[in-house]
Amino acid sequence: MQNPSFRILVVDDEPDICEILAYNLVKAGYQADIAHSAEEALRMDLKVYDLLLLDVMMGEMSGFALAKHLKEDPATARIPVIFLTAKDSEDDTLEGLSLGADDYITKPFSIREVVARIGVVLRRFEKPQSTAIVFKTLVVDPVAKTVSVDGAQVLLTRIEFELLCYLLESKGKVLSRQDLIAKVWSKEEEVLDRTVDVNITRLRKKIGPYASCIRTRSGYGYFFGE
Repeated sequence: MQNPSFRILVVDDEPDICEILAYNLVKAGYQADIAHSAEEALRMDLKVYDLLLLDVMMGEMSGFALAKHLKEDPATARIPVIFLTAKDSEDDTLEGLSLGADDYITKPFSIREVVARIGVVLRRFEKPQSTAIVFKTLVVDPVAKTVSVDGAQVLLTRIEFELLCYLLESKGKVLSRQDLIAKVWSKEEEVLDRTVDVNITRLRKKIGPYASCIRTRSGYGYFFGE
């Protein structure tokens, strides 16, 4: 099953082809819409689509002309395009690719091949899932090693950063000082409970409005709460 958040527009002046493609795209797990001409497609909000399947030979406005229009508009320039056409000469293929097409499929085609090639193109454009840990306006990115509060960057030491990550990831769970030492400090370091307390105090000062979210459970340790 493909990513259901991907939305595809099929633009072809042959209703049967549109219906078959749309049916199989939905069956494969995509969202699919249809336009029966380039002009009809231009009346739609094309920004919402993740990929366009364009027939080349259509009425007054060709698929090539529609693709050129898309690539010239900053709002739609990023959208991948796959051409569907009965024209299979080298010149036609090169023209399509020169317009920024991501693939070129000649008719008659196998539906399975079309769906497979759509998958290949979309995988190239799929955005990686964010790894950020977000709590209201506190944003911690474990990959980039950054922290921001209300959009402003907060500079933390490595120890402070690791403490914040661990507390946020374990939100609501009370962590003993020994839990924090084992997770944040290297095994070669001799760390006292007091060292943990000092770093927590510094961390609280740096995250401003969220200082009170790092709470102490007397006799047990620390936790991140609402």
